Amino acid sequence: MSRNVTMQWNLRQVMADRGLFQTSELLPLLAERGIQLSREHVYRLVTHTPQRINVDILAALCDALACDPGDLLTPIVETPAARTGTSRATGLAERGPKLGNIQAVRTTLRRPGDTP
Repeated sequence: MSRNVTMQWNLRQVMADRGLFQTSELLPLLAERGIQLSREHVYRLVTHTPQRINVDILAALCDALACDPGDLLTPIVETPAARTGTSRATGLAERGPKLGNIQAVRTTLRRPGDTP
């Protein structure tokens, strides 16, 4: 049986826990630590799991957000389960990263003239 090991990137979660919700808020924090990145690079860093990361950037993120590398990176070990036909697939909402205490709110679209 093989195991698949990946890393979960939690930068957005760590930022949300500290009240930072816009990627642009990270730019001055990194600049204070000598890291000059474009807005586009910071956006990709926050919204996508990087394949590799510069140690200086990782250190600057940890210092700026007062966290450890283990807060930003979580190893995920997946062992393929035997298929029995009775198990249900896990939804993405259950596996994916969370954003602090933010919860999705279901919306209802109404047209003008509709009664609530």
